[in-house]
Amino acid sequence: MKPAPFAYHRPRTLDEAVALLGSEPDAKVMAGGQSLVPLLTMRLAAPATIVDISAVEGLDTLTADDGGVRIGAMVRHADVLASPDVRRVQPLVTAALSHVAHPTIRNRGTTVGSIVHADAAAEMPVVLAVLGGTVEVVGGAGRRTIAAADLFVGPLESSLAPDEVATSAWFPALADDAGVGFAELARRHGDYAMVGVAAHVDASSARVGYLSVNDVPTVVDVTGVDAADAGEAALAHLEPGGDVHASAAYRAQLVRVLTARVLREAHEDRQGRGAA
Repeated sequence: MKPAPFAYHRPRTLDEAVALLGSEPDAKVMAGGQSLVPLLTMRLAAPATIVDISAVEGLDTLTADDGGVRIGAMVRHADVLASPDVRRVQPLVTAALSHVAHPTIRNRGTTVGSIVHADAAAEMPVVLAVLGGTVEVVGGAGRRTIAAADLFVGPLESSLAPDEVATSAWFPALADDAGVGFAELARRHGDYAMVGVAAHVDASSARVGYLSVNDVPTVVDVTGVDAADAGEAALAHLEPGGDVHASAAYRAQLVRVLTARVLREAHEDRQGRGAA
């Protein structure tokens, strides 16, 4: 199929991009296009205007320091995955990115674009959520920071205003007394996961995030729960459904198995960093 007709703009400044979005209520932002273009092609989305931000300067910056990892809106998945500094500062980002689609898509797709696309079956939204990260946006009302807990409001729906552009995402650094883990199960590597699980543990808490389970990326606090029982405890907060990829019962079983596996991995990671 071919996309429905649309107007195309490629602004060179954020101000121009925001103005374009503000002047056209039925507009979509495009960065790498790996999520949006398939929707356009299948006519699951038919915006009147596409605002391509790939020429906007200053959005391709990737930094990793003792505070955390900041990924600009035009930084490709492949560049984040290849960064040793990202792996050192927040290894959960690297672990999850290795499961994102296939190399061809990672070479074009952007991490921030994946996050604000708000697909509950994608890896990076749930990583941002379980780590308590944030997204920086710019719109007609100025700049603001959106916490991950406030970002995902429905299936493929974020809390960005229609005239706002996400400029970066921030993931806090992994503390010395913390550990992380990630696993997912797909029919083929690179396909959407039937269930994916990310975990972050430290001396006082254990948080587990789920993809491909609920309509939005979902984080469950399992502090004080044994790893073997954490999946069952988490299911009280989840609503696994059935589709062509997996039945609801199979998804629930994957939640039980992968939660235990990933929590153990996170605790082992923590111990490997010298935490008591």
